[in-house]
Amino acid sequence: MLAEIITIGDEILIGQIVDTNSAWMAKELNLIGIKVKQVSSVSDDADHITEALQLAEKRADIILITGGLGPTKDDITKVTMAKYFNMGFRRDQETLDHVTEIFTRFNKPMIEVNRKQADVPDGCTVIKNQNGTAPCMWFEMRGKIFVSMPGVPFEMMYLMEEEILPRLKRTLKLPAIVHKTILTANIGESFLAEEIADIEDGLPAHIKLAYLPKLGQIRLRLSGTGSDEAALKAEIEVYAQQIVTRVKQYVVVEDDIALEKAILDIMDKRKLSLSTAESCTGGYIAQMITQHPGCSSVFAGGAVTYSNQLKMSVLGVLPETLNIFGAVSEETVKEMALGAIANFKTDYAISVSGIAGPDGGTESKPVGTVWIAVASKRGVATRLFKFGNRRAQNIERSAVAALSMLLNELKQDVA
Repeated sequence: MLAEIITIGDEILIGQIVDTNSAWMAKELNLIGIKVKQVSSVSDDADHITEALQLAEKRADIILITGGLGPTKDDITKVTMAKYFNMGFRRDQETLDHVTEIFTRFNKPMIEVNRKQADVPDGCTVIKNQNGTAPCMWFEMRGKIFVSMPGVPFEMMYLMEEEILPRLKRTLKLPAIVHKTILTANIGESFLAEEIADIEDGLPAHIKLAYLPKLGQIRLRLSGTGSDEAALKAEIEVYAQQIVTRVKQYVVVEDDIALEKAILDIMDKRKLSLSTAESCTGGYIAQMITQHPGCSSVFAGGAVTYSNQLKMSVLGVLPETLNIFGAVSEETVKEMALGAIANFKTDYAISVSGIAGPDGGTESKPVGTVWIAVASKRGVATRLFKFGNRRAQNIERSAVAALSMLLNELKQDVA
């Protein structure tokens, strides 16, 4: 069973907003056994929308459309779809009552353009939008299912979770799709592929292995399709364990979670605490950590000590260390990490100091030079990194490298 997603709106095509809807929808569809064939973004233009519908109808069984359903003149999805299916309009009383109730609640006048939100193609099934005024419309035409939803993410997500996905599961006979993800770190993609080449070659046709690289880490995703979900899970688990056994030293966790979340889980289980002392990363490591609920059980906090003065006053870095070796040095990051442990009373601390760029580099310390330290009761591990000249990438690479070093120290503390 194949689906296509069409997102409508000039704001997507000019980069004013990022299309997060498609990625979220594709993930949710895949979980119930529906594969997304294609994702298309089109402008607020009737001809473009019509062409996208025509092409999608040829390729897919289910066409999901978001956007273009508001009260303004550029919201033309509803009119275009009525014309596409050669339908007239009716005023849906339940939708009108819902819109009226919203405007009454906020003490706003109900004008005709708002009443027209309740006008829908007369051949569709209306699905109430609990979080907005634009109705969701379900069409079953020519053996295909078309669903038009608002583009506002939280409205779309509610409709998908509460209405669309359950209806699709009731309406269609769907296969089982099972995924198993293994997060690895500190190994390059080509080296990883070489290590497990024979396992990959031995996979049956209904199970595929995907490599999903990110800075400093690679997700291995085994995906299988079948009729018996329990049997498929068991089969995939056999291959997953073969991979884990083969590259055990690089495996972070057997789950589809972020590197920092895996580290938080490990530290939480061991009742360990963490703090950070950041310079060139400007709090990026702390932000990565604190985006995860429950991080406070591990993460005590940290300091962004950009200036030398703060490195000394907050973390206790010695003036002579900075004068002799400079802020970007092994000696400085050591003292930063030890200062974080001493002042923040944590079991582990990460420190980073470097030259993110695009300027500030010297011949001996060019842009992209980064020193990282991880301190614990075992001592202090340090490492010098030489990244490129792009500031944003240097910050992200430094953060991932620091977390990878922390992971290595955690592994050694168990060994």
